[in-house]
Amino acid sequence: MKKILVTGSHSFVGRSFARWLKQFGARYRTDFISLRGTEWRRLSFAGYDALIHCAGIAHMSAAPDALYLRVNRDLAEEAALKARSEGVRQFVFMSSIAVYGGSAPLGKEKIITAETAPVPANNYGRSKLEAEKILAAFATAAFRIAVVRAPLIYGPGCKGNFPALIRCARRLPFFPKVENRRSMIYIGNLCEQLRLIVDREDSGTFFPQNEAYAGTSDLVRRLSALQGRRIILTKLLNPALYFLRCFTPTVDKVFGSLCYARELSRCEEYNIVPFEQSLAETLKAFGDAR
Repeated sequence: MKKILVTGSHSFVGRSFARWLKQFGARYRTDFISLRGTEWRRLSFAGYDALIHCAGIAHMSAAPDALYLRVNRDLAEEAALKARSEGVRQFVFMSSIAVYGGSAPLGKEKIITAETAPVPANNYGRSKLEAEKILAAFATAAFRIAVVRAPLIYGPGCKGNFPALIRCARRLPFFPKVENRRSMIYIGNLCEQLRLIVDREDSGTFFPQNEAYAGTSDLVRRLSALQGRRIILTKLLNPALYFLRCFTPTVDKVFGSLCYARELSRCEEYNIVPFEQSLAETLKAFGDAR
């Protein structure tokens, strides 16, 4: 049996990972620990094979840089040092595509390759990248460090931009027709990637993504069709987007391109939920949020 400790008691990824592992019966045991306060420092990590570090804060617009560093960097460092000193063999750090900065401007491409240098554009990305650098120095043959730079994660219970796209697909008669490409990962496929990383005691940096890129307009069209609706995609709205992007970064965030090169990811290993099925399962979970 693999014993796994997950930091972040209310983490979307952590809770989804624990549910995912239930299908494998007694092969895995998953426990949670909150890193809020100081009590966790007195608890023992001994006996665990792996620690999945999901604790952190994401896009809090009013949060100062110091808070991001304290939570996303310093807590990761503390947890890793404690895990190593108490015999945990593997530390899996949930990082983000945000270490590479934001999306390309509307109408431009941004494809991240093995040669692309991380250049974070906000406090969240900077704090994640600083944590990665600190953790890399802790790696030994007996203490493996795996970094998972996840793109947009969606699935039942997700928050952020994806629920907003679902609402657009449900309510709008028209939507801008934009050609863009984004890497995304369904939570079930991400959980399978994490399971494989733990099983193999992998180390290194991982770039999980679905087998195919997603375009925002096509994604909304698919979500609409799965709900028995037909939304009209039109380029007549595009001039308004180019105008609005001068005043808000949201336009580039939603309609810009941001993707990993296919060769960075071994998608065939963990993409076990097809794209259309992943959308249907996500919609089902949001069924009451009309």
